[in-house]
Amino acid sequence: MVSTGPDHPTRDVGFGIYLHWPFCAAKCPYCDFNSHVRHAGVDEPRFLAAFRAEIAHTAARTPGRTVTSIFLGGGTPSLMQPATVAGLLDAVAEHWPVAQGAEVTLEANPSSVEAGRFRGYRAAGVNRVSLGIQALDDASLRTLGRLHDAAQALEAITLAQSAFERTSFDLIYARPGQTPALWRAELKAALARAAEHLSLYQLTIEPGTPFYGFAAAGKLVTPDDEVGRALYDVTQELCAEAGLPAYEISNHARPGAESRHNLLYWRYGEYAGIGPGAHGRLVTAGGRIGTVTERSPEAWLARVEREGHAVVETETLTAADQADEFLVMGLRLREGIDPDRYAALKGRPLNGNRIGMLIGDGVLERLPGGRIAATAKGAPVLNALVAELAA
Repeated sequence: MVSTGPDHPTRDVGFGIYLHWPFCAAKCPYCDFNSHVRHAGVDEPRFLAAFRAEIAHTAARTPGRTVTSIFLGGGTPSLMQPATVAGLLDAVAEHWPVAQGAEVTLEANPSSVEAGRFRGYRAAGVNRVSLGIQALDDASLRTLGRLHDAAQALEAITLAQSAFERTSFDLIYARPGQTPALWRAELKAALARAAEHLSLYQLTIEPGTPFYGFAAAGKLVTPDDEVGRALYDVTQELCAEAGLPAYEISNHARPGAESRHNLLYWRYGEYAGIGPGAHGRLVTAGGRIGTVTERSPEAWLARVEREGHAVVETETLTAADQADEFLVMGLRLREGIDPDRYAALKGRPLNGNRIGMLIGDGVLERLPGGRIAATAKGAPVLNALVAELAA
């Protein structure tokens, strides 16, 4: 059992640390993450000092925890010097005990990695790398605004696998002009290079991004729902055949190679969000809270230097909030959810008649031990499924 402070239905899931490095070499036109380009460079020692301060502040709010996973996300954390990564991980270890064998993941882009830097990250304590490949053909990479080409992507995969036992890479499908046949060929090539884990995301057009404006103007056309479903079906089929079945809607792994940090989110565990624009979920004596930090890197930095942290929003989550979040996150997983845990959060059980109706419709199933999960038919319509269960 992992110690996570006050008694709460999420106490046994684990305690993770998310560190957000918000800087990128370029902003991709599809991206709505909190990422920023700073051509003048970044004062890494100054930001590291601020991260250390916010880590100390968060640790004071979360005594008695043992860290089970750390995730350095972004942005592009692989733009950091290995010494900066080492400083971040050392700061975490100074304030919390870190479980033996804890997963420590760093996101990297193929255009910002080389063998020496990977060795430096490994020496700093990183034991898992997630590469933002996104596509394996040069035309698509240009459309997606990526700074690498397919050859660099494949080289980065080889470098990562030579430096780390655990690796993953991301691809985006349902791209403009993509057909099931094209995706089938590309995914087969990816699976031939994947060691243990793949994240495969359907392209979504997010408000506020350049792609949103292009789509609105008719300059960007993505596959329709029917083709999108066919692409999804190809994804499930090929990954299962290759021994990397879906354990979450967009994530595929060999059994035992799942991302433990991301499982913490989906199983509704406890995690600290540190850095510009980071979100956290913490269990306090007053209940479970959600935290959000200042989004702007420079405003975050100034606020931390002034106040010791840059948490700008703290919300006490109601029983209904927690149950809804648990349902939304947990039903993304192939393992589904434990209805008893939902009832412990909500204060009342799920509606048995509604569960029976959804099982009859073929979108929900009961698993051994009483868990419920979305079926292959239910996974593509998960939002509607969650809304029906939560009603």
